[in-house]
Amino acid sequence: MTLVGALIAVAVLLAGAVIGGVLFQRSQGRAHHTAERAPVDPVRLGDVEFGRSATLVQFSTEMCAKCPGVRRTLTAVADAHDGVRHVDVDLTHRPDIARDFGILQTPTTLILDGRGVIRTRLGGALRRDVVETELVRLTEAA
Repeated sequence: MTLVGALIAVAVLLAGAVIGGVLFQRSQGRAHHTAERAPVDPVRLGDVEFGRSATLVQFSTEMCAKCPGVRRTLTAVADAHDGVRHVDVDLTHRPDIARDFGILQTPTTLILDGRGVIRTRLGGALRRDVVETELVRLTEAA
């Protein structure tokens, strides 16, 4: 391979990495709606109690830098809505749960409806208005 060919290959790899990084960053904190499935078993998450209207399930780890901020946001949203609960699941010592729910990053938040069915998935740091919008969408669909 010539020097010019090697430089072109490096430039293509660098451009691909930058584009991939930008696309990944843009997907953070955005709601991804899921198809209706069977309800989540609360025992699987540590025998937690789900909310009457909705449950905000946050998957965290001990070393997650963004998790405390997301925890504060989700707790505030849950406290502001009757029938909504926030549940924090620490995956540090439970990698089996991460595998079962397809968790590839922390924080990841799942919004469950009143029956415990996953309706929305949010990856990374999130904004309160996004969670509020998803709760409104969830209650209007019910």
